[in-house]
Amino acid sequence: MNQSSDSGSNGGSNALFIGCFIALIATAFGFIGRLFLIPEWATQFQLDQVQAGELGGIGIWPFAFSIIFFSLFIDRIGYKTAMFFAFFSHLTWVSMGVSAYFVEDNDTAYNLLYWGSLVLALGNGTVEAFINPVIATVYSKEKTKWLNILHAGWPGGLVLTGLIVIFMVDADWYLKVGLVAIPTVIYGAVLARVKFPVNERVTSGVSYREMLQEFGILGASIVGFLVTLQLIQFFEPETMAEKSFYVGIGVAFVVGFGVYTRSLGRPLMFVLVMIMIPLAITEIGTDGWITAIMEPVAAAENWHAGWIIVYTSAIMLVLRFFAGPIVHKFSPLGLLAISAILAVVGLYTLSSTAGKAIFVAATLYGLGKTFFWPTMLGVVSEQCPRGGALTLNAISGIGMLACGTLGFPFIGALQVDKENQALIENTELATAVPALVLNGELQVLEDRQVYEVISYKVINEVGLAKMVASIPDEGARAAAEEKIKETRNASKQKALANMAFFPAIMFAGYLLLIGYFKSRGGYKPVDLGSAGDG
Repeated sequence: MNQSSDSGSNGGSNALFIGCFIALIATAFGFIGRLFLIPEWATQFQLDQVQAGELGGIGIWPFAFSIIFFSLFIDRIGYKTAMFFAFFSHLTWVSMGVSAYFVEDNDTAYNLLYWGSLVLALGNGTVEAFINPVIATVYSKEKTKWLNILHAGWPGGLVLTGLIVIFMVDADWYLKVGLVAIPTVIYGAVLARVKFPVNERVTSGVSYREMLQEFGILGASIVGFLVTLQLIQFFEPETMAEKSFYVGIGVAFVVGFGVYTRSLGRPLMFVLVMIMIPLAITEIGTDGWITAIMEPVAAAENWHAGWIIVYTSAIMLVLRFFAGPIVHKFSPLGLLAISAILAVVGLYTLSSTAGKAIFVAATLYGLGKTFFWPTMLGVVSEQCPRGGALTLNAISGIGMLACGTLGFPFIGALQVDKENQALIENTELATAVPALVLNGELQVLEDRQVYEVISYKVINEVGLAKMVASIPDEGARAAAEEKIKETRNASKQKALANMAFFPAIMFAGYLLLIGYFKSRGGYKPVDLGSAGDG
């Protein structure tokens, strides 16, 4: 196969691209199909918003482990080996997820969903680990353009899954879980027959150590920090000594990486990694929560909340196919800066709109998030080509790890905080249930913490129910229950305004990068033979 073909004219390149495209559709099927079901699972297994966020997160953060792990060795084991790992991971999730529906014991069913979600995320990360460097290698002269077209598979999968799930609204959820088997079987059949290329980093003679040096201690430190948080949350150590053990794993990883590479890494790569964290939370975090957040508004107006993500994903699907001329007109960083502004306005507007205006706000948000992920990958591939598969995939891995570890629970905590504040500010409730709020504080809250760094106060449902039950008049009691429900539901949407903070950070970062490249004569892709130190 021609490893640097930009035309994709030969049959091998076409089949390879199609197979990678469908593999990304499969990851979207697994991702959004599962997240559509989290509200239903939260009810079935009695989870609060942050615990539901953790269940959402288990389908996200393992993505980072597999994409980073495979990036370290994928050039040696081969892209096809990684593809088969992803293929079997997706089928394993289907088996575990469908089985969970038929298990009568709730604990066993939840464990099947929880651990199956972890396997699904490992498979999804492995898909990204092979498709990104493959397409960047095959279309090496127009990386940003073709990575955007490739990543049209993601919103394409979201649209297909969303439509199917919406029209299967009354179907048993095991059928929705099983949907991912369809694209999985297709991409497995297509990619099992094709020949994969050798990464341009390898063919250009850049050594393995040089690849790691591009990432460096700075990048490894971010990975080490996020992995440490995840290990502590996952294994739930009870003593300081046990926590220190997991901290030691993170420190050992960074130190070992530093000893081997003897490099801080490219400062530019570090800046891009830092921007990728709010980017992932803005796109993946919002997509993961938007259906649940908009559910009360949608129910009140008699439409399915899933239409928001279907609509915004359709915008992404169409525009990513036309990324070439758009990137050419604005430059990658200019396009990213414009996208960040649109995302800020879109999220802030979504936090307070209703009726048809919701879809106007969703249009702005959809336009904003369209080019985020693939264009960032294009910038990394064009500016840090010596990092090969590692830098290209590690930035995705860090974004997903940050989103699963911090983003999903944090967005859940934002919703909980808005609920609490809304109850405090409701004067009707203060009159109906005078014991509910004293000195400006809810009296039915309990402290919780997730990932060691996110503290929040959640309503004790039993305590709240007892307080309402103490109202002697039956009519007043029913009115109070309904008012509490309405107040809590209406508050969730307001959390989107706080989430606009993340694309605002991104916009500032892109402005700095635009200024940096302007001082160096403008943005130009780096030739692999003369990559600088950035």
